[in-house]
Parts: sequence; structure tokens; C-alpha cells
Amino acid sequence: MTAATGTYAPKPGAAPLARMIGAQAALETKMLLRNGEQLLLTVVIPTLLLLLFSSVDIVDTGAGEAVDFLAPGILALAVMSTAFTGQAIATGFERRYGVLKRLASSPLPRWGLMTAKTLSVLVTEVLQVILLTAIAFALGWSPHGNPLAVLLLLVLGTAAFSGLGLLMAGTLKAEATLAAANLVFLLLLVGGGVIVPLDKFPPGAQDVLALLPITALSDGLRDVLQHGAGMPWGDLGILAVWAVVGLSVAGRFFRWE
Repeated sequence: MTAATGTYAPKPGAAPLARMIGAQAALETKMLLRNGEQLLLTVVIPTLLLLLFSSVDIVDTGAGEAVDFLAPGILALAVMSTAFTGQAIATGFERRYGVLKRLASSPLPRWGLMTAKTLSVLVTEVLQVILLTAIAFALGWSPHGNPLAVLLLLVLGTAAFSGLGLLMAGTLKAEATLAAANLVFLLLLVGGGVIVPLDKFPPGAQDVLALLPITALSDGLRDVLQHGAGMPWGDLGILAVWAVVGLSVAGRFFRWE
């Protein structure tokens, strides 16, 4: 039949690449937001920590309002919880159940799938930042500094933690990823300058902890938002190194099955 008779010939084929990536990113975001455990990590825990430590004098955060010290660290924690812990666990179980293997055989290329996952992480982080910023303002937060510096820190922090999360998910078994990701989350929460100031640790430990991505992100955000510093090149450099190394190694050793 021809178009003149009112029917149309089918035209099979893959959708445009941008549409496929967008659809996959939307699906990834919906799955993440529907997962109760992921919401606990990405939203509930950072929110409760911000409310608790800003309202109760548990940790000595130095001069000024506690929320001015805590808010940047909690923003860094939110990035880590989504880009590293949440992504590592979700991707690890997708790999175990064969989801990644099936998606890898679809018209969506593997790099497109990773791009969609990254977009999902960024969308979730935007929602986290909006929520935590609103709560911090309600608690009396008074941020300063250059918004561009904040954006660069968040983007590089996301890249650094994504590389580490994908490396873990693509090389370890799902159960090992679940345990290791949660353990690393707790250790970095305590020792990454998120809630406890770095100067509370011994001098030798400070030198080592300062090289961690969570420390660079939380300290960089704190320097800009609390102290109104310029571009934190040192912290940006640390995050850039972690991002390049983490993503490169993850791309080299990631196993889809």
C-alpha cells in the first residue's frame, strides 16, 4: 500500500542517540527516586545530619554559626552519597542480575549508557542541593563566594566519585560492593572533614586525609561558601586527579558481566 491510500510503511530502526540517552537517563532517575534505600542515603541521612548537628552542640565547629561550617560539608556528603555509594550499589546489582549485559546489547552504546547514568546522578544532585540549601537557609546559613567555583567543585567531585563508584561496581561482586560502599561512606563521613573539622585530627593524619576527594570537596566548598575565598585551585586539582584516574581505571577494568 502507498501513502496515498491512507497507510504508511513501517520504518524500523533505532531512535536518535540523544533521545535514547535522555530516555535511559529519565528511567535511571525514576528508579533511583523510587528506591527507598537510595533515598535514605541520598536525601534522608544528609538532611538529618544537617538538622541535628546544626541544632545541637555536639561537635566544636569553631567560631560562627554551626550551619555555616556544616552546610558545605553536607553538600559534599550528598554528592558522595549519590555519585559514589548509590551509583556503586545500584550498578553492582544491575551487573549481577544481567541488566547491564542486556543493555549493552541494545542500540544504546555502552558509553551512552554511562552518560545516561551520569545525567541521572546530576539530576539527583540538583534536587539534593536545592533541598539542602533551602534547609540550611532556614537554619540561618549565610553563604559567600563565587558560584562558578562552587559549580566546578561539584562537577569535579561528581566525576571523581562516579569513577570510584563505577570502578567498585564493575570489579567486585554485588554483595561486596554493597558492604564496601557503605563502609567507605561511613569512614569518609567521619574522617573527611564533613562534620568533624580536619584540624581535630593528628597532624600526620591531616596530611593524608587532605588528599581524599571528600576532604577536597568539603574543604573547597567551605573555603568558598563560608570564608568567601577565590578559586580553590588546590582542592580542584585533587578532585581532577581523582576524576581522571578513577574514570580511566573504571573504563579499563569495568566488567559488564
